[in-house]
Amino acid sequence: QVQLVESGGGPVQAGGSLRLSCAASGIIFSATTMGWYRQAPGNQREFVATITSGNTTNYADSVKGRFTISRDNAKNTAYLQMNSLKPGDTAVYYCNARMFGSDYWGQGTQVTVSA
Repeated sequence: QVQLVESGGGPVQAGGSLRLSCAASGIIFSATTMGWYRQAPGNQREFVATITSGNTTNYADSVKGRFTISRDNAKNTAYLQMNSLKPGDTAVYYCNARMFGSDYWGQGTQVTVSA
């Protein structure tokens, strides 16, 4: 059974930083593309960043230069380092694992950025 458990969210002031973690189990982590998505109230879920099994990264334009996605295959964990946070980054952040054409999601972690 695939499980993705996010942690690290919370309240932060604008300009601050947070690091989200996604602990994965039930997947071949080293062969899986990991990603982060977010959903603000009233909005659709949107792409934030992905990292492939070969460590190729991709970012939404809105977070480039501020967010960094990484992975630790030894710990089956993906990370999202978020710097220079803005109120517009406020959302529930979801971890995603894409393996063999199937998508798996975590339960989400709330990030709230105050001005």
